[in-house]
Amino acid sequence: MRHPEYQYLDLMSRILDTGDRRIDRTGVGTLSVFGAMARFDLSNGQVPILTTKRVYWKLAVKEMLWFLSGGTNIQPLLREKVRIWTDWPLAKYRKESGSQISQEEFEARILSDDAFAAQWGELGPVYGKQWRRWQGPDRREHDQIETLIETLKSNPASRRMLFHAWNVAEVENMALPPCHMVYQFHVASDRKLSCLMYQRSCDLLLGAPFNWAGAVALQMMIAQQAGLEPGEFIWMAGDVHLYLNHLDQAHEQLSREPRSLPTMRLVSEPKSIDDYRIRDFLVEEYDPHPPIHADVAV
Repeated sequence: MRHPEYQYLDLMSRILDTGDRRIDRTGVGTLSVFGAMARFDLSNGQVPILTTKRVYWKLAVKEMLWFLSGGTNIQPLLREKVRIWTDWPLAKYRKESGSQISQEEFEARILSDDAFAAQWGELGPVYGKQWRRWQGPDRREHDQIETLIETLKSNPASRRMLFHAWNVAEVENMALPPCHMVYQFHVASDRKLSCLMYQRSCDLLLGAPFNWAGAVALQMMIAQQAGLEPGEFIWMAGDVHLYLNHLDQAHEQLSREPRSLPTMRLVSEPKSIDDYRIRDFLVEEYDPHPPIHADVAV
């Protein structure tokens, strides 16, 4: 059977060969295709943490745990040494203050000064807010994650087991509108839980590997809380692109042969979806090629 990582590599080749050259929001420019899909069987423990470059899966899982906490401020992320969200509040601070403070100085101040963090570390009503505290027109808050888990337990044949983050009324107030915006779940007759994640916009080099690792961790947590086993992880995307300053890195990654995918498992069983920590995840047999470094387009 062909290595499942070729789904990713084939998509990368397709973008390089046929991608539409576009000027995007960031001004960097992209090669883009519209519409993509990949699917991975998690039932044997193997997970799509890419091997053709090192993926820092712990950062992805920590980010997912932050989403589940309902967090919208970067201070807790920085305490966990996760810096992937700093670019947006830093750019806002530089623009509004006129300061050319370095990222390191900005992050140090976020960590040491709670008042500064409250003002400048806030990202607006991003993922965590929408997942755990979606606010209806009557001001009542809806916890989409808890509702999902309860439905998985009580009505696993439902076709309404999903949550999403594209809150039209609040998108303009978000530092970055949600990219991985809809997650839908399906329970098969063998009690296997599958997850389909739709991503409206995907930076293939930097975003997809990270998003896949986080989504699989989420699927495993939700399956455990509902008394189920992981089935398939299915990824669907709209605009999938390579930034023009990532093309050399894409060619480098395509020159590498995939290695055996690692396994991921939960080593404990927390009481609720709110109680997971990074120590609860164990990844084994991960032997990737070296990292490939590239700049994030803001």
